[in-house]
Amino acid sequence: MSTPDAREQGPDARPAVLVVDDKENMLKLFARILGDAYAVTTAPDGARALALLSTRAFDVVVTDIQMPGADGFTVLREVKRSAPDTEVVLVTAYASVPKAVEAIKEGAYDYLSKPFDPDEVALVVARALERRRQRKDAAGLQARAARMPDFHGLLGTSPALRKTHALLAQVAARDLTVVLTGETGTGKELAARALHRESPRRDRPFVAVNCGALPADLVESELFGHAKGAFTGATGAKAGLFEEAHGGTLFLDEVGDLPLPVQVKLNRALQEKEVRRVGTTTPVTVDVRVVAATHRDLAAEVAQGRFREDLYYRLDGVTVRMPSLRERREDIPLLAMHFLSTAHRPELEGFTPEALQVLSAAPWPGNVRQLQNAVARAVAMAAGPRITPEDLPPESGPLRPAATPGALPTEALAKRPYREAVDQVRDAVSRDYLTALMQEFSGNVTHAAERAGMERESLHRLLKRYGVRTEDFKRGESS
Repeated sequence: MSTPDAREQGPDARPAVLVVDDKENMLKLFARILGDAYAVTTAPDGARALALLSTRAFDVVVTDIQMPGADGFTVLREVKRSAPDTEVVLVTAYASVPKAVEAIKEGAYDYLSKPFDPDEVALVVARALERRRQRKDAAGLQARAARMPDFHGLLGTSPALRKTHALLAQVAARDLTVVLTGETGTGKELAARALHRESPRRDRPFVAVNCGALPADLVESELFGHAKGAFTGATGAKAGLFEEAHGGTLFLDEVGDLPLPVQVKLNRALQEKEVRRVGTTTPVTVDVRVVAATHRDLAAEVAQGRFREDLYYRLDGVTVRMPSLRERREDIPLLAMHFLSTAHRPELEGFTPEALQVLSAAPWPGNVRQLQNAVARAVAMAAGPRITPEDLPPESGPLRPAATPGALPTEALAKRPYREAVDQVRDAVSRDYLTALMQEFSGNVTHAAERAGMERESLHRLLKRYGVRTEDFKRGESS
């Protein structure tokens, strides 16, 4: 039995599923289970399936293993050869560890053992479709990363970063002092350089200094310069960074780390637009735009007496806060692909969907800098064509997802009968999937069923089976 070819049915926006089995009753069963959510085509044997695969594209192929002629493994190999993005689920009445391992190694997404639960079939196909969607998303990342807006090195398309781009562009033309705030690694120096390049001072020097890295006894000399003999070791006169930046921009990174005595002189330099080198009373006029950056809360530092109030108000012409990666998670996959493209591993095709999920969910306390380092380490460690979660650095933070609740450690699983162990893991994964689904849709079963690609009643049965209560996730919506 075979349903009409899709070309005869007309356009159908539903995902296309091909079911292959030499038992007509099995084809009818699969058509009943999947027919409402998917455009199902059935084939009575491997040869007919191969003919259909040569003329049509399918999202998922569900095929029996034991068939006369072209068996399920033949179908699997042809799908992976001609349409590698199509997911394959194998069905067998002779489940065994070797066959399961062989199927997964050859590219199968999962397998079903007869007799199976109809809800299990619907869930496996829904997960296979989600996996296919993730793969397609990952494949499109490289092109999107290449087109990613680049505001002087500040890369991203998220609303939070676009808002920052716009504010920087607006402030750049005004000769105001700017304070850049935000966590470490968010790109404050890039933002300072962007301000300089967008300003009328772009053709003059951009001078950057990390105030926290300067020795306390040399801070004043570095900023304002010194005369010959001003202190031991001053064998000649030296211009300070203010003079080096004359006509351009001076970027004072971690300005909150400046000693209080130097803060007094910095405030005077900003007010008078002149500096005095250490060891002399002769003023030197300077024309400098100051951009300061800090990860500290300067207002709190003022309240604690660690930062001068007059300097705080002198610096605070405009404050621009750089968003953390947690506020623009949609940029993480694009940034990861961008950093991968700059690595010297052209044979690497990209990231697995699981690796991108891990990257997107990580907390990233070190923000873009930490992400860049993590990708660089993964590039060095990757053994296959794509970066996997195992390639990502554990020292970059809790990058790996938590262990599946209810799943046993590998050693414990190995001590159980195969079917029992697999069932326990599958139940745990199913429970987690349903929990995440309800979380995303706030307990709305109708919308969740659409995402899962199954009927509302089927989803209700699964929720009941795995003990997931919709009321635990509702925020006023009706299901």
